[in-house]
Amino acid sequence: KAHAAVGAWKGHSDTETLLAGFDHWGIEDTIQRAVGMFAMAIWDRHERRLILVRDRMGEKPLYFGWSGSAFLFASELKALRQFPGFSAEISRDVLALFLRYAYVPAPYSIYKNIYKLEPGCMMELDLTAAKQMPNAAPCAPATGSGWRIRRFWALAEHLPENTAVPTADEQQSLEQLEAALLQSVRSQLLSDVPLGAFLSGGVDSSLMVALMGQCSSQRVKTFTIGFGEAGYSEAPYARAVADHLQTDHTELRVSAAQAMDVIPRLPQIYDEPFADSSQIPTFLVAQLARQHVTVALSGDGGDEMFGGYNRYTWAPRIWSKIGFLPLPLRRALGPALVTSSRWAGGLSKRLNSRLPRHLVVALADEKLEKLGQRLGTARDVDEFYLDLLTAWNDPESIVRGAKEPDTLLSRREEWPNLAGPEQRMMYLDAMTYLPDDILCKVDRAAMAVSLETRVPLLDHRVVELAWRLPLSMKIRGGDGKWALRQILYKHVPGKLIERPKQGFAIPLGDWLRGSLREWAESLLQYDRIAREGCFEAEPIRRAWAQHLSGKRNWEHALWPVLMFQCWLEEQRGTG
Repeated sequence: KAHAAVGAWKGHSDTETLLAGFDHWGIEDTIQRAVGMFAMAIWDRHERRLILVRDRMGEKPLYFGWSGSAFLFASELKALRQFPGFSAEISRDVLALFLRYAYVPAPYSIYKNIYKLEPGCMMELDLTAAKQMPNAAPCAPATGSGWRIRRFWALAEHLPENTAVPTADEQQSLEQLEAALLQSVRSQLLSDVPLGAFLSGGVDSSLMVALMGQCSSQRVKTFTIGFGEAGYSEAPYARAVADHLQTDHTELRVSAAQAMDVIPRLPQIYDEPFADSSQIPTFLVAQLARQHVTVALSGDGGDEMFGGYNRYTWAPRIWSKIGFLPLPLRRALGPALVTSSRWAGGLSKRLNSRLPRHLVVALADEKLEKLGQRLGTARDVDEFYLDLLTAWNDPESIVRGAKEPDTLLSRREEWPNLAGPEQRMMYLDAMTYLPDDILCKVDRAAMAVSLETRVPLLDHRVVELAWRLPLSMKIRGGDGKWALRQILYKHVPGKLIERPKQGFAIPLGDWLRGSLREWAESLLQYDRIAREGCFEAEPIRRAWAQHLSGKRNWEHALWPVLMFQCWLEEQRGTG
């Protein structure tokens, strides 16, 4: 009927299909039927209103705001900067948020009066009645003069307390999950261009590749990169999985020099300050894949939906053992852990070569130091979790004239009433870290090389089903992603998968003391920081000196400063 409403299709584009849906079902119903990633701007000429929509999980970006009397919107900030008279005034308040989290959280952008539409939201704007947005960020739901933002889909509506307790047993639940995953992967394989997948050898990417092989008669093209530094390369694990699944596998061994050559491109790629250092290998693997395919599937979302991050298991466990200690005592224990991390790293590297894979501790020194730094600041397990997400504990002391804005992470009254800290952490990560860091990182890196990425685990039907599963089907025996593992083990032996989670890391701390030292020093010069006027130079210089001396590992705090300095230099250089 939708086809008949607009006549015969002239092509095969998503846009043409959406227009037919709008004509037949209306805009709201069409959006509810849409699956996957999208960012749309729709002009309703009958009602003379502009509608902006962003997909449910935030896979695609959408910026909006005012420049004088003009309302602007685009998928990239660089497009907005082309508007005549665009002020490009940096928000010091948002810069403080960036220093805390190493990304700019929605609904904020680095510029004043420019915002990100939050995931799962729809903005309606009557241009005949609309007035400029207030300085405060318009969070969903929000209403102003001539405009309204509302959620058309909310993860909070699919959490355990809002859904029926599943009556199916574990086996039935696993079968339902596997069927949903197969449906999602099969739909993502529809393409008229070459298609492949990122493969790290971990649970999520290995499962995606295994299901792709089940849905396709052709060998799956897989891609991974590796580093020479011990403890940072996932390439051997990816190769073992690729061999078992008989994929058409391409591996690139990257030198430190090749990785560091990416750094000057990062401000242009990410368009706004962004400081997850795994942005470097992410760009490199996207660049590698684009040499062979036009579309790549990724396993992102598995950690947040199925309890995969280490913090979900060991944060509650550690807090149960030390939370009862008085805060002053925990503050005293913290420096001891930081000091012990120096010899623990060397010891773990020596032991790891002799231990079974499931007993190996990846990057033990970094984890122990981070624990020591956070031990003496938290007052409960939720604060402990928030501290673990933080690069600078007091960013207002670093950014001149800043007052750090509220976000969902600081507004506890908006958190859902979930049973335990694990589920609260998973929910908050899914609402913040996933769209603003993980998905942003992958999308911008891929778009920079004209590669389309697709994320089957974030099909909203898979997400809704995942949240209906009990926590015991996600975290069991100290390990996350139990349900995904059971499905994966039908295709890949557990011995190829079972290893400590290490993430897509680079040896950033060592690079900053070595081959990146001269570059970093030029961006962190006292006079330069003082002249540019955004940061207080003294605490940054102190952290830099401690990092160079080896007294503290400040890589996670220094990288946001360096990325902002890089971005600022690029902005001022290009006007």
